[in-house]
Amino acid sequence: MEFLSIAFWKSLALKYGVYALALNAFIEAIFFPIPPDVLLLTLSITNPKGAFLYAAVATLFSALGGVVGYYVGYFGGKPLAERFFGKEKVAKVHRLYESYESLIILLAGFTPLPYKLFTVTSGVLFASLKKLFIFSLIGRGSRFFAEAAIIYFFGKEVQEFVIRNINILSLVGGALLLLAFLIYRRYRKGVLP
Repeated sequence: MEFLSIAFWKSLALKYGVYALALNAFIEAIFFPIPPDVLLLTLSITNPKGAFLYAAVATLFSALGGVVGYYVGYFGGKPLAERFFGKEKVAKVHRLYESYESLIILLAGFTPLPYKLFTVTSGVLFASLKKLFIFSLIGRGSRFFAEAAIIYFFGKEVQEFVIRNINILSLVGGALLLLAFLIYRRYRKGVLP
């Protein structure tokens, strides 16, 4: 299926530019397997001056797609989960998810984990849609703007490195975000000065 090939989406990016990126970012947050990074990097390498615009488009449309993914989970997944596992178990998992939902969404948006799983799961567990949107903007934005900045400041010299190591780079970035979040929570609880 050509529609699911990275080469197909790269050619769409080169032909339709920011519109293909917006579409890819939107549907990837709901169900699509090809992450917007492929198009973002393709467009940014082709036009480094537009890298931050491309990052902004990918961030916004990914977060908007996350809202649709949330409703897919809320209206489709929640009734199924309650039917198979019972309302009490779903409510118990919801309480656990609720304790860490901001961190979960933030890390899901930044790391190479399948983002769509977390948008739909947020709906299934009737998590906060507001938090999903805000932390999607922060997590996805951090990832996409970091990629754009690397291409903007270093250009084609780092192209192969970034493409080959994007998952490792985002995992390291995700670990740093996790550390910052944990420090912040401890600070808020008064454990740190």
